[in-house]
Amino acid sequence: MTAVVRISSVEKIYPLGKTQVHALSGIDMDIQEGEFTTIAGPSGCGKSTLLNLIGCMDVPTSGEVYIEGLPIAKLSDRELTKLRLEKLGFIFQSFNLIPVLTVFQNVEFPLLLQGRFSRAERQQKVTALLAEVDLTAQQGQRSSELSGGQRQRVAIARALVTGPRIVLADEPTANLDSATGERIIELMKTINRTHKTTFIFSTHDPQVMRQAGRIIRLKDGKVVTGQDS
Repeated sequence: MTAVVRISSVEKIYPLGKTQVHALSGIDMDIQEGEFTTIAGPSGCGKSTLLNLIGCMDVPTSGEVYIEGLPIAKLSDRELTKLRLEKLGFIFQSFNLIPVLTVFQNVEFPLLLQGRFSRAERQQKVTALLAEVDLTAQQGQRSSELSGGQRQRVAIARALVTGPRIVLADEPTANLDSATGERIIELMKTINRTHKTTFIFSTHDPQVMRQAGRIIRLKDGKVVTGQDS
């Protein structure tokens, strides 16, 4: 079976003045289709850097990152953009919603970027997803009028609307209270089971880690353990 994500001997080094920061050092891992995996560890351990590499928003200093067998370092900017639009979904801890757009418009936006669906098709896809995340009643509201948990549910719907194979979430519960955060993780797990979507998310919250199907722990830019929870 080909891993949906394969990371081979990856290092990421950032220059900082006259010194070098080794954000990731010799990372190796495979993530299979349908996994619900968390990248866990303290702040500064390399979680966000690793997600940025998997999300094709950065390239490794050395080593290779493969998405469905494609080596991202060898792809052109146009190919990377196409890969992000068609195979990847993103959920950010700060939500990254467009405040002047309604809930419906925020979720519809990735479909407009793809440019391959009719208005009726976009309507059907967005309406179905908003129902799945229980936001039908809020679809005409702007994101500034929503609670934190509602905004994160909008972000989840937006991440899923293109039918991505992989969804990446960077600390998806960081700005939420514990009860709301738990509901968000449960929603992600339900979507993972229903759609067979691969979820990879970062956290340093032990409560969130317990919900994962697999935990990959980082410390000082290295994998210290990869295990089933």
